[in-house]
Amino acid sequence: MEGQRIARAEILDPRWTMPEPPAVVEREMTGALIERLERSGKYLLWTLSGDRYLITHLRMTGVVLFDPVPEPLHVRVRLRLSSGHAVIFNDPRRFGTGHLVYGAAARDAYIGARLGIEPFTKEFTAAHLHRLARGRRAPIKAFVLDQRRIAGVGNIYADEALFRAGIHPLRPAGRLTRVQLERLRLAIEESLQAGIDAKGASIDDFRHVDGARGSFQDRFLIHRRAGDPCPRCGATVRKIVAAGRGTYVCERCQSRPRAHA
Repeated sequence: MEGQRIARAEILDPRWTMPEPPAVVEREMTGALIERLERSGKYLLWTLSGDRYLITHLRMTGVVLFDPVPEPLHVRVRLRLSSGHAVIFNDPRRFGTGHLVYGAAARDAYIGARLGIEPFTKEFTAAHLHRLARGRRAPIKAFVLDQRRIAGVGNIYADEALFRAGIHPLRPAGRLTRVQLERLRLAIEESLQAGIDAKGASIDDFRHVDGARGSFQDRFLIHRRAGDPCPRCGATVRKIVAAGRGTYVCERCQSRPRAHA
């Protein structure tokens, strides 16, 4: 897609661009050159000609597809490219977003207000996590899922990382030691890398740009394994609620904090 022009932009769902009117975004995108595509956290950043930036998010059920045949039922955005190909944004539940901003400063401000530190960067250290977690009583599962603190970790990867690190999801974030936070830091990166290597987890909606499914769901250590034996100790995996999300845990490998006993 890089180096191609958007011959025609069709925004079929006004919720995608709210509060900006779809007609304004369509006009700005039509004829624009796609200079670069990048990722920040769970956002896809489109650098367009004229110092314009489209910042998109799939949310729960969104997917970007390239030349899908036939087109799926819930197309919210359709981009016709100068090459004759089509890129569509399909989203059954309509939670996905696309915001157009002008200038690098506005792009950085938008991302900076929503995202914290990125895994796989030199800044992602146990010392930094310790500073962020200090004094926080919220469960560590909520802390890991908070995109304003750690960018890009979703529910699946939080469960997998906490299991790898041997930390109970309900343990207060502020009570973790630096040693535990270093284990967690490594486990987050290991879990994300495993997901990348498996091309994602296709449980419900996730697909590649060509429509293919990922395979990480076949390699889960703990997520969605309630009732199964723990792959480490053999104890039964339980499903609980942490941070308002269904959470999977082995309470032998991940000892439950006393306050929640």
